[in-house]
Amino acid sequence: MNKLGVHALVWTADWDRNGAAMAIGKSAELGFDLIEMPALDPGAIDTDHTRRCLDEAGIGITMSLGLDAETDISSGDPGKVKRGEERLTLALTVARDVGATHVCGILYSALQKYFEPPKPSGVSEAIDVLSRICEEAAKSSITLGLEVVNRYETNVLNTAAQAVEMCKRIDAPNAKIHLDTYHMHIEEAGQAEAIRQAGDHLGYFHIGESHRGYLGTGSVDFESAFRTLVSIGYDGPITFESFSSVVTGQPLTGILAIWRNLWDEGEDLARHALEYTRAGMESAHEARAIRSGFDFGEVV
Repeated sequence: MNKLGVHALVWTADWDRNGAAMAIGKSAELGFDLIEMPALDPGAIDTDHTRRCLDEAGIGITMSLGLDAETDISSGDPGKVKRGEERLTLALTVARDVGATHVCGILYSALQKYFEPPKPSGVSEAIDVLSRICEEAAKSSITLGLEVVNRYETNVLNTAAQAVEMCKRIDAPNAKIHLDTYHMHIEEAGQAEAIRQAGDHLGYFHIGESHRGYLGTGSVDFESAFRTLVSIGYDGPITFESFSSVVTGQPLTGILAIWRNLWDEGEDLARHALEYTRAGMESAHEARAIRSGFDFGEVV
């Protein structure tokens, strides 16, 4: 079965000692298998304390981040590219030290709205950097997840098809696609088609509602997503992500345009998400078993 996780921004915006302990403890208490730690500033993370909290709670961890304008490896600016590679290398060191299995997010550009399409030369340079980062990540058995996000958060990867092409160009076994139901709902013709396009390249999966609130209260077709994940044999993490300005604060509130809050208290939200995802995946597995049984009967 897939390991189920929750993004730490459901609990806290501050990954300091108190924030980390609270977020890890709450996630474990509810029954999540892992927590996703935001690392916009990897150097500020107390890795020893985080590792102790994880060991005490008995859950795993993944890590996510987005580059910024000054570390944009797709920019074509040598200084920014250098700083971006340094930021990603530092993130890998932190991920290794806390025992993270995945480093995901917008690793190939800045997390921002762009006002022109990417230059092919800039994308090629980003791929060169990511090839080196994948090689370094492999030394610690870390998977990179290239998150496909909407057009207002990057100009590089907006669809699964684009991400497949980038993974092929990186050509590393630990370069994987990170899909997100929230972003797919905006950009893809259909979630099922996008998941199938990702196929064996899919390595990480975010589940989030169309309005970033409680699962099942928006317009995302989660049943289709769950059934397609099962049909392609996806066995990686499925992590719930939701944002409220009650927690996030700036600059993320502005970057992610969180202008209205769909929740004020994370515990009930996270509990509901865990139950919803478990039920949805169990139903998808049962449906596949029934279909397989019918197929077998027809063959006989």
